[in-house]
Amino acid sequence: MLRMLRKSFARTLPVLAGYIFLGIAYGVALKEKGFGVEWAFLISVCVYAGSMQFAMLGALTQPFAPITMALMTLLVNARHIFYGLSMLDKYAGTGKYKPYLIFSLTDETYSLVCNEAPSDEQDRGRWYTSIALMDQCYWVTGSVLGSLLGQVIPFDLTGIDFAMTALFAVIVTEQSTDAYKGWRQGRLSGTDMLFPSLLGLLATLGSLLIIGKESFLLVSMALMLGCFFVRYQTRKGGAGE
Repeated sequence: MLRMLRKSFARTLPVLAGYIFLGIAYGVALKEKGFGVEWAFLISVCVYAGSMQFAMLGALTQPFAPITMALMTLLVNARHIFYGLSMLDKYAGTGKYKPYLIFSLTDETYSLVCNEAPSDEQDRGRWYTSIALMDQCYWVTGSVLGSLLGQVIPFDLTGIDFAMTALFAVIVTEQSTDAYKGWRQGRLSGTDMLFPSLLGLLATLGSLLIIGKESFLLVSMALMLGCFFVRYQTRKGGAGE
């Protein structure tokens, strides 16, 4: 396993660069809310959901609203449903490693594992686990560092909540780039390339203008999820005819 970890360290260096700094931002913000380093460690180990951890910051100091948090968690992480479906073959036969692989499937880990194929099929579970474990270690390390730095160095936290927006902006940019490459290579149509980004833009702006900034996120994500489902069912039905 140590050999696997050394190999996966080189493979996950791009994730290290992002997770350390985003983790530090999260740790500092969590400390500002009054939660110490032990909370940064436990939340990053047990929850390990970057965007939702930032979303949780406000909920930690507000009256407990389980239904709202459950809905927000479901909608923010709904993309993992599709991640999971596409990983059925990848994670088949991983045995005892599978529960952790399911738990630790983040956007960045997904992008790495999708492009990885172990040279020895018997090492499949250990190889994917080593990638996922290294990525989580980066995130936990960044969170703890941020919490510790927040105790000894005064920070101006103006704009730090933009870290979550920046995270999603990077993800959208990466996905749009991949879609453009797919279109250039003939694997995607122009509609397939543009549909996700345009839907996200229109659904978000429309919900913000109609619903207001307090609740637009849940409405826009529910709308996007519904549109993707209808489109999938329509195309599936058309392909079956």
